[in-house]
Parts: sequence; structure tokens; C-alpha cells
Amino acid sequence: MYAHRYEVPRKPLQKPPQSYLHHVLLTLKNGDADHFREELWVTPCTFDNLVSTIEKDIIFENYSETAQQAPVEEQLAVVLYRFGHDGNAASVQKVANWAGIGKGTILVYTKCVITAFLCPELIHNAVRMPTDEEIEKAKNWVQAHSCRRWRNGWCFFDGTLIPLYAQPYWYGESYYDLAIC
Repeated sequence: MYAHRYEVPRKPLQKPPQSYLHHVLLTLKNGDADHFREELWVTPCTFDNLVSTIEKDIIFENYSETAQQAPVEEQLAVVLYRFGHDGNAASVQKVANWAGIGKGTILVYTKCVITAFLCPELIHNAVRMPTDEEIEKAKNWVQAHSCRRWRNGWCFFDGTLIPLYAQPYWYGESYYDLAIC
């Protein structure tokens, strides 16, 4: 019983010879930017900029003589695909099927890419807080386009639709949108 991981025989999943991930990176990226963006939610140019931003991170270095690490381009594509989907389409198994790799590999790629983006040096160079003037301008915009009480919620008012289970009690009619249900 302890010689095997499972008590009942398991049937391995059949995988196609080339994953859709490779189709996206090799075909759509260079020839069909609109479909590339539908898959990864970024333009090919933005994708290349993200790759060049994180590819030198130590997390992607490999000192193994026997195992090769996947290219940063593939790892980032898998993570962007995963983050760009929700519900069942974002399950680890669905992403693994799309990419033609194992479920555990999805988790490793996600950890590596997030670690690279959370590098303090990258955050210092890429993220800045708005100036007092920009904050005031944003607060005025929020007040003009929503209810007055939300004026100080300027950080969260960028037009992003957030699906909610139910309409909020306070000012729900100003926030809740049936288009996102």
C-alpha cells in the first residue's frame, strides 16, 4: 500500500503535442496582437516590456545541471493567463491544460513571477504615490462623478468593475451595477 501514492490506478491526462501557450507565444504574439491580448490581457509590446523587466531577477536563475528552467516568457504568459481568468477558467487544472504543463508547475511559475514583481528595487523604480495635487484632482473627480461621501475614496475609484454577490447597503444604488453580475 505504501509503495504507491494512490490506492486505485490513475489514468494520466492526454496532452496535445503543442500547447496553446506555445501557439500564443509563437503565432499570435507576432501576427495577431488582438487575439494575443484576448489570451493574456496585455499587448505584445507590454508583454515584452514585462519580460525584460523581470528576466534578470535572481528567482529565474538556475544552477541545476540536470533540470532546465522554463523561459521567463513562458512563465509570465502562464501567470498572466491565470490572472486574466476567473471562475472555472482560472482553475489550476484548466490553466495546466491550456499551457500543456503540470498543475504543480503552474503554482511554481506563479510564485516565481510574483516574487520577481515584488522585488523592492522594482517596486521602488516602477511605483510612485500620487502627488498632493494629483490626489486632490482625483478626489474632485470622484465627487463630481459619484456621491459626495465617496470623495475620500479616490484610490479605489478608477472605473474597475468588481463583481459583488449583493448590492451594498450604504450607497448601493451608486455602486452596484447589474452589468457586472
